[in-house]
Amino acid sequence: MRAQTRPGGSPQARGRELARIGRQLWQESGSVKQAAIELMNRYPDIPSLQAHRYACGLSQDQAAVRYNETTGHQTMLGGTSINAWETWARLRGGAGSPPSFSSLLTLAIAYSSGPLGVTNEHISPSDLVAEAYERLAPEDQLSLKSFTSTKPSKPETAPKRHLTSPVSPIPDGVDAIGPDFNLTVPTVEYGNPEICLYSLPNPKPGQLLNLSWASFGYGIERLIQQIKNVGRRIDVDACFGINEAGLAMATFLASAQFGRCPIGYLKCNKSRDFITLDPASMYPDLPEAPAIVLCDFEVKHADVVGFVTREIRARYPRAEIYFAVFGAMTKDLNLEVGSFDDLTGAGIMRAADFKAVFIAATMSPPGIEPPLELR
Repeated sequence: MRAQTRPGGSPQARGRELARIGRQLWQESGSVKQAAIELMNRYPDIPSLQAHRYACGLSQDQAAVRYNETTGHQTMLGGTSINAWETWARLRGGAGSPPSFSSLLTLAIAYSSGPLGVTNEHISPSDLVAEAYERLAPEDQLSLKSFTSTKPSKPETAPKRHLTSPVSPIPDGVDAIGPDFNLTVPTVEYGNPEICLYSLPNPKPGQLLNLSWASFGYGIERLIQQIKNVGRRIDVDACFGINEAGLAMATFLASAQFGRCPIGYLKCNKSRDFITLDPASMYPDLPEAPAIVLCDFEVKHADVVGFVTREIRARYPRAEIYFAVFGAMTKDLNLEVGSFDDLTGAGIMRAADFKAVFIAATMSPPGIEPPLELR
C-alpha cells in the first residue's frame, strides 16, 4: 500500500485517529508487529517506536500506565517520557531523548500484550528502534546486539550459542544447524554492515542437504531479523523471487516485512552454457527507479544473480536492488567464514552492485535442497 498523508487536525486529534487506525489494523492481522509495519507503510513519518504504540491503540499516557504495570508499579513513568522517546525516534538533531535498553525491553514487553493487554506476542526491543538503532548510545547498541530470547532450545539439535545479534528462537522441527556467527557484508550507506547468520553443516558430505519447512521458515525469519537490524528502515516497491524457491521467499518477505508489496517472479531456464528467462516470468508495474528485493535460494558458482540483476535493471532503469539469499556456499570446509570474500559467490554479488546483501546461512557443496524439491 502506498504512503498516505497523516490525518489532519491538532496533534492530539491526529494521535487519537492513528491509535484508532492502529487498533483496527491489529484486529485485522492479530499481530502488533504486523499492524505497526502496515501503519509505517501508510505513514512513513511515523517511527517504529510510535507505530507499535498506535498498534496497541494506546495514547502516550496510557502507554506510560502500561509501562508501570509491566514493572509491577515499581516505576512512575509519565506520558512525557513516552513523548520524549518518540520525538527522538522521529527526529534527528537532538530533539527528545533516547530510551535506554532497559526502557526498550520494558516497552517491548508492554506492547507485546496488544490493545487488550492479554496477548503474548514476541516483540524484540530492536523492533522498536529499527530505523534509529545507530543513534542509540554505544552501550545500548551493544545490549541490543547481545539480547537473545530466553526460550530454551532443543539441546540435541541446537547447542548453546554466543550471539552478537538478536535472533529468533529455534522452533521445533528445524534441522540441526551450526553455530551463529557475524559477517560483514555490503550494505546501505551508513547502515550496519554486520549480519548474524548460521551455518548448515552437512552430515552426508557429497549429498544435497534436504531442508524441512520449519528450517525454510527459520531461514526466512533470520533474513527478516537482518533487514530490521540494518540500522535504517528499508522501503521497497517489490520483492522478486528467482524460480519457485525464491518466489516462496519473496512472498513471505513481502507479507511479513514489506507491507504486502507487489511480487515478481523470474523463471530461469538453464542450459550448460547460458541462462534465459522463461516467458512465464512476471513483472509488476512499478514506479520509476524502484527499490527491489531480489530473493534467491542459494548462491554457488553460476552467475545467475548477475544475469537476473542485469535483466531487472534493463526493465526497470535506475532500480535499487537488495539481495536476500537463503544459503551461500563457502570456498572451503570451514562454514563459519571470517570474510565475505570467503564465499564462493562473493565476486558475483559484488559485481551485481546490490544496495545491501542479506544471507541466512552458509553451506558446503553440493548445496541445499528446499522443501518439496522447489526449484
